[in-house]
Amino acid sequence: MNRLRRRLVPAVALALVCVGVLVSGASAASDVVRTDAGLVRGTSVGEARVFNGIPFAAPPVGELRWKAPQPVRPWDGVRESVDANACPQQANPEVPNGSTTEDCLYLNVTVPKKPSTKPRAVVVWIPGGGFFMGTAGNYEASKLATRGDVVVVTVNYRLGIFGFFGYPGLPGSGTYGLQDQQAALRWVQQNARAFGGDPRNVTVAGESAGGMSVCAHLTSPTATGLFSKAIMQSGSCAFNWDDNSQYPGQAADSPWVPVRTVQSTGKEWAAANHDKLSCRPGQSTLDCLRAAKSDVLVQETLQFTQVGYGGTATVPLSPAKAMKAGLFHRVPMMSGNNHDEATPWVAAFGEIMDYPGLVTNMVGKAQAAKVLREYPLDRYESAAAAWAAVTTDRIWSCTQAATDLQAARKVPVYAYEFADKHSPLAQPGQGAAHAMELPYLFRLGGWDAPLSETQQVLSNQMIDYWTTFARTGDPNGPDRPHWSPTRTRAATGLSLAPTDQGGIQRVNLTTEHHCDLWAGIN
Repeated sequence: MNRLRRRLVPAVALALVCVGVLVSGASAASDVVRTDAGLVRGTSVGEARVFNGIPFAAPPVGELRWKAPQPVRPWDGVRESVDANACPQQANPEVPNGSTTEDCLYLNVTVPKKPSTKPRAVVVWIPGGGFFMGTAGNYEASKLATRGDVVVVTVNYRLGIFGFFGYPGLPGSGTYGLQDQQAALRWVQQNARAFGGDPRNVTVAGESAGGMSVCAHLTSPTATGLFSKAIMQSGSCAFNWDDNSQYPGQAADSPWVPVRTVQSTGKEWAAANHDKLSCRPGQSTLDCLRAAKSDVLVQETLQFTQVGYGGTATVPLSPAKAMKAGLFHRVPMMSGNNHDEATPWVAAFGEIMDYPGLVTNMVGKAQAAKVLREYPLDRYESAAAAWAAVTTDRIWSCTQAATDLQAARKVPVYAYEFADKHSPLAQPGQGAAHAMELPYLFRLGGWDAPLSETQQVLSNQMIDYWTTFARTGDPNGPDRPHWSPTRTRAATGLSLAPTDQGGIQRVNLTTEHHCDLWAGIN
C-alpha cells in the first residue's frame, strides 16, 4: 500500500480552484433553444443569457460506470436552466460539501444577448482541479462572453476514481474523464449553431488539469476536427515533477502514466479494499466495483488522478512524447503560466526550511551546487521564497516553455505569464500564484472580484486577447500591446500585469525562469 499512498497527493492538488436549430431567430437571443436532444430554456445574467445544466452524455451510473460516455436520451418539454450536479469529489474550496452524485455529465452555455449577423466563435472551457476536483458551475462566463462576443461552454467531466480508474481488461482504463471532455466537444459540434455559435471555430481552453487536458486533446487522434485553436493555462504536455519537489517524500512523476500502471494500481487497490466494497461471494471484481456506492468510492478518489496512455485511441501515446515528436493537431495555441505558480505548495515543507537540503533532495548532490549557484539564498527574502522560485521554474514555467517551443516549430504559439502579484485570490506573500488569473476572465462562483481600476483594465485586456485569439487565431487588436508568437529558440511572449506593476511587457520566459539550467539537469 505504500506505493499507492505516494499517489494520494497529486502534483496539481491546489488547482482551485468540451446541429440543432433555434426555435426562432439566427442567434441565441431567444429564451428557448432546440438542441439535438430537446428544448432548453435560458436565464438572464446581465447582458448574457445562460443555459445551465444541459446533459451532453447519459448519466455514467450502474453499468455505465467506467465506460465510454453514451448518448443522451431525448426529453419532452422544455428543460429549465439549473445548476448541474458537480461530479463526485471530496469536500474542497470549489465544492465545500463534496459530491457523490455520478449523474453529472452536464455543460453550461453562455451567449451574449445582443444579436449577431454571423455565427460567433465558441470557447469550450475545461476546469482544473488536479483531475480530482472542480466543476463547470464555478466558472460563470458572462463577462467573457459579452465583452469578447463569443459563446462560452463550460463542461463537467468524471474525476478521480470515476474518471481515471483502471483495471486489467477494462477498456478505456485511465481515460474516462478525457473521453467525457471529447463527448462535450462533439456536443458542441452538433449544437453550436443553435446557440449562435460556429462549430468550425471552436477553441478548447483550460487551466491546470484543464490545461493538461487540452494538451492531451492536441495529441489525441479521436479529437480530430473537434477544435481549431487551443489555450493552455498553467498546464501542458511536458508537465512533470522531481522527487520531493511539490511535497516531501513525493516521488518524481507526471500526469501521464502507462495504462498498465493505472490498471495495476486499480487491481492492487481493489484487492486491498475488498471488505470495504462488500463484494459478494463469487462476484467478479468489476461487477462488485460497479455496484459499490459512490460515497464509498469517493473516499479513495485521490488514488486515481493520472491519465493512462497506450490503452485506447483517446490517448495512444504519452502526450509529452507525442508533442515532442510533433504528433499533434496543427492549430494555433496560447500557452502560459503565472509568475509565482508554486508558492501555495511551499507550506507543505514547514516553516523552518533547510533550503540547500531541499534542493539536494530534489535534484541530488551532484546537481544541487548548480541550482544553488543559479538561485543563491541571498537573492531572496527568505528560504521559502527561494524554494518557491526553484519549484515554480522547475515544475511549472520550464515545462510549459518546453511544450511551447515544441509546438512553435509547426504552429503559432502565443506565450504569456500572468504577473499581477495582488490578484483578489492571492494570499499574503503568494504573489501571482497558481490560478490567480482566473477572476480576470470569469466571475468565479458568480462573484464579481474586487478589482482595482488598473486590474480592471488588465482584465479587459486579457479578455480581449483571449477572445480575439478565439475568433481569429491571433490575439492582437486595439488598446493593448502587440503580442508576437514565440520564437523556436526561446519562449518569448508577454508578461501580463497592471500598469502600477509595470504593465504588459515583452518577456523572455526561457531566460527569466532559468530554463536552460533545468534542461541541462533534466
